[in-house]
Amino acid sequence: MTRVLIVDDQDDMRAGIRAMLGLDPSLVVVADLSDGLQVVPFLREHPVDLILMDIRMPGIDGVEATRRIRAEHPAEQVRVIVLTTFDQDEIVLAALRAGANGFLSKTVSPDELVAGIAEVVAGGGTLSAAATAALIGHMTDKPPPIVDQELLQRFRALTPREKDIVILVASGLANDEIAAQLFVSPLTVKTHAVRAMTKVGARDRAQLVSFTFRAGLYP
Repeated sequence: MTRVLIVDDQDDMRAGIRAMLGLDPSLVVVADLSDGLQVVPFLREHPVDLILMDIRMPGIDGVEATRRIRAEHPAEQVRVIVLTTFDQDEIVLAALRAGANGFLSKTVSPDELVAGIAEVVAGGGTLSAAATAALIGHMTDKPPPIVDQELLQRFRALTPREKDIVILVASGLANDEIAAQLFVSPLTVKTHAVRAMTKVGARDRAQLVSFTFRAGLYP
């Protein structure tokens, strides 16, 4: 059973997310909060496995709320998926740096939301096409002035196949799309991606994309 906390200032959005999660018996909504300031105090009293976090809220925004969560709870303990409309790529990057494990659009279907939660809870990271596009847009428009040599050294430990898959992940392709392009199974793609994340020290798919660009490896 995965215990979920919903954080969004819109009543109808919280109700909609509750309804979608109610379709999966493996998910239980512990509570829903309307203010980012309430999250950390709530976590001190109530165990939660995953938080669905809005970005724009009164009090503090989702990025700051995520940063405060990470000050007390590591990603392995409490996972955070940011829900946003992705109209500003800087927000995606800021949430990633604050410690978010994944990003999903507020327009996702119930199946996509449940699948994204399952991916993150299993130790991966969900990165929707919109989030990937936003992140790639920011990285390509504003590439790091200096390649991170430490990260680049980590990437040198990848096998040629792992590096190919990492580049395709950073280009915004999903596992199924990468599998079709490389004529392998989606499970093979996922296995190589997980091994690559372990080698470079990325906690999830979202951070893997960021590390790829910071190491100067552009799609």
